[in-house]
Amino acid sequence: MAEAERIIGTPEVGDDAQPESAGPKGRRRITALLVVALLAYLLDLGTKMLVVAKLEHQPPIEIIGELLKFEAVRNPGAAFGFGEAFTIIFTCIAASVIVVIVRLARKLYSLPWAIALGLLLGGALGNLTDRIFRSPGVFRGAVVDFIAPAHFAVFNLADSAIVCGGILIVLLSFKGLDPDGTVHKG
Repeated sequence: MAEAERIIGTPEVGDDAQPESAGPKGRRRITALLVVALLAYLLDLGTKMLVVAKLEHQPPIEIIGELLKFEAVRNPGAAFGFGEAFTIIFTCIAASVIVVIVRLARKLYSLPWAIALGLLLGGALGNLTDRIFRSPGVFRGAVVDFIAPAHFAVFNLADSAIVCGGILIVLLSFKGLDPDGTVHKG
């Protein structure tokens, strides 16, 4: 009987075997995801609070001459200010991204994927916080943007985290590394 249980994967009495998902490997990856997400979120939230308190309604601050400025901008739309009338849709997309990442985290055994998803989660939470709590109202709030490179859209740290996380996911996919830690040849 014990041999049959071992073959089908049922641990024997007194056996210390645990499901792989309960082991430290799984917890470490989820912890990494949460730490990266929390850092990205707190950096974004802190910089936005500083921008609103010190930079809003003030002239832009030149960082590198005309090439890079800090300028407070309220963006009700998406990148480059597109889609101002679709703020509620962007709110739903951000909430959906968060749900997908939380569901995917259960199968997460890859540290690079944990970092990438943590960046996406932190960035999505940062912009979602603005959409929910900033004026003109709940689910219609304008995102605080402030990094203004010359000839480009004004953005924030949440946007940067989302882009970096997205680039990392593309690179991991090209390398054949899956979130569960397996590698496949494409």
